[in-house]
Amino acid sequence: MSLTVEAVSGRLDRRRFYGVVGQVYRPYPCHRVTEGEIVRWLVEGRSLFCRHATVTPFLLKREGAVVGRFALIHDRRLPDCVQVAFFEALPGLDGVVDAILHEARASHRSCPKIVFGLNGHLNYGCGYLVSRFDAVPVVGLPYTPPYYLAYFRGLKTREMVSYRFASEPFFRLRRAMEDRLRRGGLRTRLMDMHSLAREVEVYTRLNNLCFRNHPYWSHRTAAEDYELFHGYRRSLRNENLIFAELDGEPVGFLLWYPDFNELVGPGRELGRAAALRYRLRNPIRTARLTEIAVRSDCRSAWAVAALKMRMAESLEERGYPFTEGGFIFTDNTPCMRSIIAYLRRATGGEVQPYRRYCLFEGRL
Repeated sequence: MSLTVEAVSGRLDRRRFYGVVGQVYRPYPCHRVTEGEIVRWLVEGRSLFCRHATVTPFLLKREGAVVGRFALIHDRRLPDCVQVAFFEALPGLDGVVDAILHEARASHRSCPKIVFGLNGHLNYGCGYLVSRFDAVPVVGLPYTPPYYLAYFRGLKTREMVSYRFASEPFFRLRRAMEDRLRRGGLRTRLMDMHSLAREVEVYTRLNNLCFRNHPYWSHRTAAEDYELFHGYRRSLRNENLIFAELDGEPVGFLLWYPDFNELVGPGRELGRAAALRYRLRNPIRTARLTEIAVRSDCRSAWAVAALKMRMAESLEERGYPFTEGGFIFTDNTPCMRSIIAYLRRATGGEVQPYRRYCLFEGRL
């Protein structure tokens, strides 16, 4: 049966759009929905991101029944591509990509490229899972059914990986490097949640500077990033954002989160009860290294190592036995080389990627 595409119109259609998740993931207990609030911000136009981007949600139907969803996003700061975001679909559908391409070509004729799996901005998440379908993902990394990969067969693939490892070797490495990291004018500091707006301005400035040549990066404003941080303020501590400063000037940062997915079950979002549980009796065992960035002229000044070692200090104090870092694009050779060397130094051996992800590209 052929698929039809219908634009979401009104509250009932939005409920159907959100309801697709429950249909798709009922057989997949490892799936988590801790990023559901971000989807609603964008789909309902409640995010500052929507001031420079159009977000148009659609339902996929077969014989009148809803069998999938997606949103077409066009960001004026990333003008050459249409993003297919928040895609979900039941198995066994024919012509999924063709239906989406037809809609994208009709509404975005001037765009040369389409990207499947980019959810507005890298800070909002992206990608489809390629491996480890039997494991719950860490917070912020995607979980999608294995059959999605067949829907996009024939499109160009951009591969990403994450690395998972025991934290203890890094605790030992931190103690071994402690004296060397104190030399010179470099120091690290934790953010001040009481001055969150000011701290986010520093984070945003460094983000735009360090990631401007990164695949799919688009310029951010401090207000957009503040919106994102503020939404998770009940679950953040000062230690989750670390700055490196050289002679008093911010030159880099590291952002990490506890794996909040460990607080919730299938189909449950990260609500106040889970945040309170984290605050009062933290049962989380894994930390996710989300972002690390250092100005190119300061990477030889121990800044990268100092940021990672300051994170290791916090993880040891809080008792996180495991760390997962990523996602990392595999064609980002300098970043891949750096993380492999760092893991080899700490563990004394080769560490293979733990999970694999991908995006898909096509021509419009």
